[in-house]
Amino acid sequence: MSDFVVGLTGGIGSGKSTVADLFVELGAALVDTDAIAHELTGPQGGAMPALIEAFGPQIVDAHGALDRAAMRRRVFADAAAKARLEGILHPQIRVLTEARCRAAESPYVILAVPLLIESGTYRERCQRIIVVDCPENLQVARVMARSGLTAAEVEAIMGAQATRSERLRVADDVVMNDHDLANLQPQVFRLHRKYLALAGNKLQAGC
Repeated sequence: MSDFVVGLTGGIGSGKSTVADLFVELGAALVDTDAIAHELTGPQGGAMPALIEAFGPQIVDAHGALDRAAMRRRVFADAAAKARLEGILHPQIRVLTEARCRAAESPYVILAVPLLIESGTYRERCQRIIVVDCPENLQVARVMARSGLTAAEVEAIMGAQATRSERLRVADDVVMNDHDLANLQPQVFRLHRKYLALAGNKLQAGC
């Protein structure tokens, strides 16, 4: 069981998943809210009955999972539908997140939350917050390369997220991801050593 939780966030295309994977390689436990959301909305996922009841069977794909593209289109133009979706998903994600953080056996947990800055509830659970940062033009280029979205579409997604300056303002630690993996690894290793020490101090203090 780990009581030391490090929140990990960053804008779309910043490289959060790559950084999270590096922490896992060093022995940290990872609790990823995006992965939990996919689990809940997959075939026979825990959120599917409530989603079908709220939005109808047309939101289900051929495999029995949530048709994420169809749902994205629906909530993009309908604030009430977005609120309804979040009202179903977010409480279930929080319950699983808390359970998995408590069950982790590593000295500290990396809690990956794309919208951590926008969500006060997740920030309150973290002893430290890491922001994965890179220039905004690099975010756009990365997302376009992997998704096929246009620059305007990527910028629209970025516009719905916290700004770069807002994220950096609340960061305890920053990982700069504007080069390659070789540049990332020493940054993550330094933070790993720091979190081991902080988690050990917290344990010794009986917190």
